[in-house]
Amino acid sequence: QLQLVESGGGLVQPGGSLRLSCAFSGAGFDWNYIGWFRQAPGKEREGISCISASGSDANYADSVKGRFTVTRDNAENTVYLQMNNLRTEDTAVYYCAAKSTFVRSLCDVGRRIMDYWGKGAQVNVSS
Repeated sequence: QLQLVESGGGLVQPGGSLRLSCAFSGAGFDWNYIGWFRQAPGKEREGISCISASGSDANYADSVKGRFTVTRDNAENTVYLQMNNLRTEDTAVYYCAAKSTFVRSLCDVGRRIMDYWGKGAQVNVSS
């Protein structure tokens, strides 16, 4: 059974940084691209970043471009989301999700239907 577990959330002041981790357990990590999503209270879930199965392609929503960086360690079955210069509007529950693929070099940050989801990690940005 494939599972995703997010960690690294918490409370940070505006302008601060956090790094989220997404640990993938189960077979086939190398054939899944990973997406990061977030959902703020009263808002729809939005895709903010993704990284291809090979790690060669990463994409970002305009709302986080230039501030967030996604990386993956295929040896550790883990994906990271480094979040810098955080803003109050970044407050949300952050989810990672996996989508199996035969095209290891691409990912789709706009795709909402994924195969597996983590339970989420809360990020609060507040002074």
